[in-house]
Amino acid sequence: MAFSNHYHFHSISFVILALGFWASQASARPLDLHKALLIRKRHEQWMTQHGRVYKDEIEKEKRFNIFKKNIEYIENFNGNNASSNKMFTLGVNAFTDLTTEEFIATHTGYKRQFHSISNGSMTMEFSYENLTDYDISPSVDWREQGAVTGIKYQGQCEGCWAFSVVAAVEGLNRIKFGQLISLSEEELIDCVQEDGCRGGDVSKAYTFTQQNQGITTEGEYPYTAYYGYQGQCQAWNAGGNTVTINGYQNVPQNDEISLMQAVSRQPVSAGIDASSADFKSYSGGIYYNQMCGTSYYDLNHAVTIIGYGYDDTYGTNYWLIKNSWGESWGENGYMRIIKDQNQCGISMAASYPI
Repeated sequence: MAFSNHYHFHSISFVILALGFWASQASARPLDLHKALLIRKRHEQWMTQHGRVYKDEIEKEKRFNIFKKNIEYIENFNGNNASSNKMFTLGVNAFTDLTTEEFIATHTGYKRQFHSISNGSMTMEFSYENLTDYDISPSVDWREQGAVTGIKYQGQCEGCWAFSVVAAVEGLNRIKFGQLISLSEEELIDCVQEDGCRGGDVSKAYTFTQQNQGITTEGEYPYTAYYGYQGQCQAWNAGGNTVTINGYQNVPQNDEISLMQAVSRQPVSAGIDASSADFKSYSGGIYYNQMCGTSYYDLNHAVTIIGYGYDDTYGTNYWLIKNSWGESWGENGYMRIIKDQNQCGISMAASYPI
């Protein structure tokens, strides 16, 4: 009898626990379903906003699941900001339905330079080495001087190298001659090498620009490589070259004092490691990631440094960079990244036109 009572007691306990479990599951299901429907609706709105069309329902479902995973990552990252020392936030942008690996494979394109002075384009001199602290402004933003054109978008062409060089040349032309002219990245992508949408070397872009006696305007030679395919070189039929350079110089490697000297005088092209999910989804603040590569061999993307400054909120110095991923990314297409720590290798391969 005692055995029977003991068994009866445990049976009742099991039933109570089971009922409680199913009740909690039943109450959770509507919430989970509601959240899933909200994310689904958010994805539809995002597709409309960014003009995204998928080839079939299978692809759409695949992209939705990636979108959902990225949303969860962004929200978890931002939710933990209050209890951490992070100085930046993440956000939804035009790339939220892509994995980080897919994005890097199609939206970067920096190839390491193999310098040669045989063609006369690069000089070993660093023109700004004698600038003192007295000569250098504590903060610079070349946008305020009218030396930066609007944010552009390289699309799925790995042509960041061309955008980085063009922005530097545009800035130099404004500083030297008082004219801000939007120049043609497409000319460099089509003409510098055989497949400009599979990555490129900024030194070759400088060399072509000098030997070609300049770059023509974006209006004369518009960008068409959004989907990852370059066109036939039309440099000889582009209406004449508008902006010329006399070559280029490299900033001493891993030297942010020298980099500051150069940026204080003109926008500077720079290689950077853009491999992380945080970089892809950066939406604002001062970027800092301990996992970001700092070696020359980690560099996979090219940007243009257009200034530097100090942020009172976080009490830290930063570089201001112009990217080529459109205005939905970062601070309307720009990024502030922590300074004086060679963050993401930003001082490992910097150069500027002369």
